[in-house]
Amino acid sequence: MSETDDRVSKALARFDRVMAVVDEKQGPVAAQARAERQRTVKRYSKATRNAALGLLAISLGAMLVGVVTPIGLFGFLAAVLMAVAIAGLLFVWGVREEPVMAVRTDLPNGEMVQRFSSYLYQNRRALPAPAQEVVDSISGNLGTLKQTLERTDPMDPDAQDARRLMSIHLPGLIDRYAKVPPAYRGETDGEGKTIDQRLVEGLTATRTALGEVSERLAKRDVDAFSTQGRFIESRYGQADQS
Repeated sequence: MSETDDRVSKALARFDRVMAVVDEKQGPVAAQARAERQRTVKRYSKATRNAALGLLAISLGAMLVGVVTPIGLFGFLAAVLMAVAIAGLLFVWGVREEPVMAVRTDLPNGEMVQRFSSYLYQNRRALPAPAQEVVDSISGNLGTLKQTLERTDPMDPDAQDARRLMSIHLPGLIDRYAKVPPAYRGETDGEGKTIDQRLVEGLTATRTALGEVSERLAKRDVDAFSTQGRFIESRYGQADQS
């Protein structure tokens, strides 16, 4: 490689890094980050509420015991320490969140989409830049898919396709990619494609499949609305004309 080509390659690499930062601040990644922060805030709020309820319950219990029989200074201190300890345990347990290593197959439709979204967000940084772009594109379309799936029976064939893609196929693809040593990801297979290229192809196929499912489910809502509109027009339209 000539010195000019080397400078161009380094400049392109710097440009890619800059654009990656811009995308993370303004693009689909930023939306994902905001969603993750909102979930974190809700988790902390719930943990705080549970801790407060635990503290209140212990305090009321100590007061009731004190009404029946004097508990003394040491009993009061013991009750306070117990209340603080239980409240602390409830709070710590409530805010604790393990990394999303997999998407459970038994989740309701809407919760599965949310879990899948978190899985993509937490695992995207381990992927090459072209794969991250596809992942971000998938994440950007999950809002519409979640709206339609929440109203769909989990046993519906389209819902089943989406559920398998989110809980089995795509996580399986990413997990298998992570197990390939980095030194081997640039080697080509019998068809002249690298592991990174195969990953991008698999992610792209998943994006297409999820998009088709989302489109079919949305079309059902459109058709149902049109049918209802035609029914109302045929049933009551004549009365308006008379």
